[in-house]
Amino acid sequence: MLAGAALAIGAAPSFSEALTAAEVPLEADIVVMGEAHDAPAHHANQAAWVARMGAAAVVFEMLPEALGPVAMAGRGSADLGAALDWEARGWGDFDAYAPIFAAAGDALILGAEVGAQDISRAASDGAAAVYRGPDLGLETSLPPTVQAEMVAEQDAAHCGLLPEALLPGMVEVQRLRDAALAAAALEALDRTGGPVAVITGNGHARTDRAVPALIARARPDLSVTAIGQGTGGPPDAPFDVWVDGPVPQGRDGDPCAALR
Repeated sequence: MLAGAALAIGAAPSFSEALTAAEVPLEADIVVMGEAHDAPAHHANQAAWVARMGAAAVVFEMLPEALGPVAMAGRGSADLGAALDWEARGWGDFDAYAPIFAAAGDALILGAEVGAQDISRAASDGAAAVYRGPDLGLETSLPPTVQAEMVAEQDAAHCGLLPEALLPGMVEVQRLRDAALAAAALEALDRTGGPVAVITGNGHARTDRAVPALIARARPDLSVTAIGQGTGGPPDAPFDVWVDGPVPQGRDGDPCAALR
C-alpha cells in the first residue's frame, strides 16, 4: 500500500495481491475504490467496504461539488437518485449505487465531478489552467513515455474516433479529474480525520499516476490503499489490491462496434 510513496509515474502494470472482496485490507487513511461503472458487483463490494471501514467521509467521482450536500440531506430517501439527477447526468442505474450511499450512513459526502466548462478549458488550455487546490504537480509536463501511454489510452477510450490533435487535451482532462478527486479526498480527511473512501473508476485508482500517486505527492505522511476491480482477467494498470468479478449482464462484444 502507498505510505509516503514517491510519485511513480510510468511504473509497470502490477498489483500487490489478488484477493476476494472480503479479504481486502481497509486500514488506511484513504481507500481509493476503483470500479467498472457498469458492474453492479463492484458497487456492492464498495458498499461493503465503506461499511466495514467505517468511513468518516465518502468522495464520489459521480457527484459535482454542489450535490454533496443534496446527497447528505436526502439520506435514506427513495427519491435520492432523482434528487441527484443521477441517471440524467449519465451515470446509469442509480439502484446499483444506492447501497454505497446507504452504507455511508452519517459520513460526510463530497462530490468531485469536473464540470463541462472546466473540462472544455482543460482540454484547450491544460489542467493547470483550471485546477485550484493543493499543489499536485499539474504544471509539470508528463514524461514523454507516460504522455504517449495516456494519449493511447484516450484514443482507445474514445473508440479511435477522435481526431489525433484532440487527444492531448483529453489527457489534460484526465489529469484534472485525477487532481479533483485527490483534492476532495484530502479535504475530506482534513474535515473529518478519516478514514476516507473514494468511489471512482479504475483509471483514477491506479497507483502509478492517478489519485493515489497525487495524494502521496501532496501528503507523503498518509497511508493510501488503491483497489482495482475487474470483470475477468488481470489488470492492465498497477493497484495495491485487485478483486475480480463477473462480466456484467448486457456487456456484449466490442462496445465501440456500434459507433464505427
